[in-house]
Amino acid sequence: MEHWYNALHQPQTAARAMLGQDVAYDRVPYFYSDQYDLSMEYAGYVEPGGYDQVVFRGDVQRREFIAFWLGGGRVLAGMNVNIFGVNDTIQAIVRAVRTVDPGRLADPDVPLDDFLG
Repeated sequence: MEHWYNALHQPQTAARAMLGQDVAYDRVPYFYSDQYDLSMEYAGYVEPGGYDQVVFRGDVQRREFIAFWLGGGRVLAGMNVNIFGVNDTIQAIVRAVRTVDPGRLADPDVPLDDFLG
């Protein structure tokens, strides 16, 4: 992803690789953007059409929600919109590579941590 946040973390991996160390850049792709009264953070990566469904958690009309892109039953990416302090958990859910129940994922009463283990 072309975002300064990713460029900030890539040099360490590049330097280790140049020194001959066996290393991989394995961070979950991430970017954020603030547009007037709209704050968004996106974690993961999905090619256009590379997902089966999008699950919304929260209030889309009020622009306070999380969107999850699912493929094969697992979370490929997530974007929190005007909901703060959840992106690390979203990244962990993406990294977990496990299937999830879309109905539970959409339910704001189910803690996001329930999808980690």
